[in-house]
Amino acid sequence: MKRVSQALFLVGGRGTRLGALSANTPKPMQVIAPGVRFLDLLLDHAARHGFTDIVLLAGHLGEQVEAAYHGKRVREATVRVIREPQPAGTGGALRLIADLLAPSFLLANGDSFFDFNFRALAAAPLSQSLARMALRHVPDADRYGSVELDGNRVSAFLEKDPARSGPGLINGGVYLLSRDIVSWLSSPSSLEVDVFPKLVAKNLLEGMKFDGYFLDIGLPETLAQAQRETASLFVRPAAIFDRDGVLNQDAGYTYRPDQLVWQPGAREAVRLLNDRGYYVIVATNQAGVARGLYDEAAIPIFHDHVQDELARAGAHVDAFYHCPFHPEGTVPHYRVADHPDRKPNPGMILRALSDWPVDRSRSFLIGDKPSDLEAAVRAGLPGHLYEGGDLAALVARIISQT
Repeated sequence: MKRVSQALFLVGGRGTRLGALSANTPKPMQVIAPGVRFLDLLLDHAARHGFTDIVLLAGHLGEQVEAAYHGKRVREATVRVIREPQPAGTGGALRLIADLLAPSFLLANGDSFFDFNFRALAAAPLSQSLARMALRHVPDADRYGSVELDGNRVSAFLEKDPARSGPGLINGGVYLLSRDIVSWLSSPSSLEVDVFPKLVAKNLLEGMKFDGYFLDIGLPETLAQAQRETASLFVRPAAIFDRDGVLNQDAGYTYRPDQLVWQPGAREAVRLLNDRGYYVIVATNQAGVARGLYDEAAIPIFHDHVQDELARAGAHVDAFYHCPFHPEGTVPHYRVADHPDRKPNPGMILRALSDWPVDRSRSFLIGDKPSDLEAAVRAGLPGHLYEGGDLAALVARIISQT
């Protein structure tokens, strides 16, 4: 099963509560740090979770959104901007692009950031539902209006009530939707007001609870909070894995998708790190290319299969780095005496640390060979030897000590 790869962001609201701040700048394009817009944070989060088809549904001042983002690449994702000709609400905006929707897709508000593992929301198919919403537990749910769950089904929405206060679940503004929801939409309409209550009545709306940083920038004070806090959310610890012998069983030059056999607890280990907010990076020597056993083009095909398999477990790898060079290669182009990327040299690890905003103080590497650990030392990271057994248990021990 291929993973869900389409993510839509609703960026068409007028942002009236921001007053003059949104008069000439769309709310999601508010600057949160020098050269960084709030929307940049949202797009980077979706892209690193492996959503490669990102669509922005623009309305108010949509020409600015289009000029800034249409055709832009964010990591491996391509961004498209679609402008609604007139305000149609969140439901109407979806109906407008019905023919562009994937069978299942992620939908998120463009004016809030919920820092959780998107792959966990999208892991299970929507076989008996039309929608699944991400929910956040907060100390005062009635500031927002709360959501009630019965098992994994949303059973009720409670309106804001200043007389009623206390903890509860709120709508986090991120949804997994089936394309079949289009038949429930009209234009104009609101998903939250017009559609979701009808789905609840038919038992067609699921809810999943997540922890993680949550902020809606709808008010001047929360926008100021975003400017104080959210830029730092790009910086995360990284877990760097060797591949063959650590994540998957080493079949001796593993390169075909049908050779993928996971090590015990490997998918659970990646999921645990995703849930804890780590970057997960793979750095793998691939000498089979230099030895002429397979082409370098086979490596991303194998890694794409890895991502599909991980997605079914609610997990993902943020980036793969590979070294196809070997001093005894039979393919002249790849025969290099001492390539800086080939472990125990630290080249791949150093590039990862440069490419990603990594908190090195909490980062680490796991490998199954002395060369992996030596590469970690040369890169300035602690290295941990995997000697078999439950990889998730090893990861849990490591992160409990960092």
